[in-house]
Amino acid sequence: MRVSDEQAIRNLLFRYMDATDAGDFETRADLFAHATVWFPEPIGARHGAEVAELFKSRQRLYDGIPRTTHLSTNVIIEIDDDAQGAKVQSRYLVLQETPDFPLQPIIVGRYHDRFARVDGAWRFAERRFLIDLIGEMSAHQEAGIVAATALRATT
Repeated sequence: MRVSDEQAIRNLLFRYMDATDAGDFETRADLFAHATVWFPEPIGARHGAEVAELFKSRQRLYDGIPRTTHLSTNVIIEIDDDAQGAKVQSRYLVLQETPDFPLQPIIVGRYHDRFARVDGAWRFAERRFLIDLIGEMSAHQEAGIVAATALRATT
């Protein structure tokens, strides 16, 4: 059974979230190997290996995992007329619980993505992280990054 273009793109969105929650930096890096990823300022755009290093440097792990659950909703997929690209918007919600941090939502935002079909397969071409609401992030990211993220969320 062939997967539709829309489902193939949704699968990539969900693979990113699954890899993130599993602490699987290699899969996350592979997903964005050919993409430009725009992080909130002051970080800005990163490409290829830079994306993987940024993911590793930002996230706190507990026994190898971040103890998060990423949820994606409101996925809107618009396939280009030539079926070689797609524009996708979605919302994300991240929940976290650690031994010293009760289960709670820590951030809500949007992804604005571009996908490209290469050799018959879809892949990320661009991602923009947009933050709408931010909660207690200290158990998720290093302090300096939390402050920069919080500053960006209020501007």
